[in-house]
Amino acid sequence: MNSQPYGSPDRHWPPRLNAWWFYALHGHRQRELRRQQMTLLEFEGLHHLAQAGRKGLGVLITPNHSFHWDSYCLLEAAQRLRLPFYTMTAWQVFAQSSWFESMSLQRCGCFSVDREGSDLRSLRTAIDILVERAQPLVIFPEGDIFHTNDWVTPLRDGAASIALLAAKKAKRPVVIIPTAIKRWYLTDPAPSLMQTMSKLEKRLFGKPNTGSNLLQRLLLLAQGLVGLKELQYLGETRSGTLASRMEFLARQLTCQLEVKYGLKVSEISLPDRVVFMRRQIVKQKTNTSSVCPSTDAALDDLFLVSQLYSYKGDYLCQHPSWERMAETLDKLEEDFLGATYPTVRGPKRVIVRFGEPIRLPSVRTDCMPTALQLITQIQTQIQQELNQLNSLYPSGGFYPASSLDN
Repeated sequence: MNSQPYGSPDRHWPPRLNAWWFYALHGHRQRELRRQQMTLLEFEGLHHLAQAGRKGLGVLITPNHSFHWDSYCLLEAAQRLRLPFYTMTAWQVFAQSSWFESMSLQRCGCFSVDREGSDLRSLRTAIDILVERAQPLVIFPEGDIFHTNDWVTPLRDGAASIALLAAKKAKRPVVIIPTAIKRWYLTDPAPSLMQTMSKLEKRLFGKPNTGSNLLQRLLLLAQGLVGLKELQYLGETRSGTLASRMEFLARQLTCQLEVKYGLKVSEISLPDRVVFMRRQIVKQKTNTSSVCPSTDAALDDLFLVSQLYSYKGDYLCQHPSWERMAETLDKLEEDFLGATYPTVRGPKRVIVRFGEPIRLPSVRTDCMPTALQLITQIQTQIQQELNQLNSLYPSGGFYPASSLDN
């Protein structure tokens, strides 16, 4: 995962969508996709989006967010339909961009959101788009990139809340289109994976462990990294499975911070606890006139919790495909080696599947779902779409899975 600056932004970046500018940047987006070797891009269910546009509906697109540049893949659908999208974007993206890049993002329909604060301007902008605008709105409800393309990380309920508020206000129907984005390698990525694995082992152990297969090497490296963090934060290493050790460490860190800041919120999920505590700590940091190392350290610890959480239990051992091993190594490159982006490991196929639209009631009725019910439905539908894509194309449909002993 990529670390980001946390704090209160000193400004808001509103959308300034310009269709000419959006289409003019099509060549740039294609070059970036080619540079990332996403050479085969396909769309399924595009008619759902086209029909919603023809009927003049308010449209919220909610994709999974499992790899860098998936937003560029999604925008190719907008190019094909000649229908630019609005996209809710973390304010850090704008803050870390040049003036020209920020301006370009705005003209392509992006607008900033402060995920750690009560960003009423972004909320009003999103609702206005769904109520009034002809163009769809894109929100990535996972929030972060967790590099788990077969598994949808529990979604934040902000997207569902926005859709429900818009449905109550709009004079037209509002629909949500859960969208699954899935990628596979077209050629065997093993040579690149082995090189990255050796680099990681050399950093941690001093030399590569060439006597074992890639899965064994990955698990041994993970045990070493978790052991170091256990010594740092717990004073000792623990026994048990790798998944249980990571979960215990994440929860211990979270509980310690809750006690320190008097924020007992353990009844909600771990990601929601992290978001809530980060929001409170950022608020305290903002209200402090001088530099406060303790809040910076707390934010670093919360980022570590998010990193630990992103390595899902038995995700790798359950089905050690080349894609899952590549995702794990991509994440380790960012987390352990500090890479901004992981290594490009070969040409890839990407399918963007727009699912069956979820139509929301236009007024409050007995059947109006809660935000939690709606976001659960969205998550379930995206996961079902990913599962179906994997059943249809278990290895992308192009190359046979190689032996893990190679």
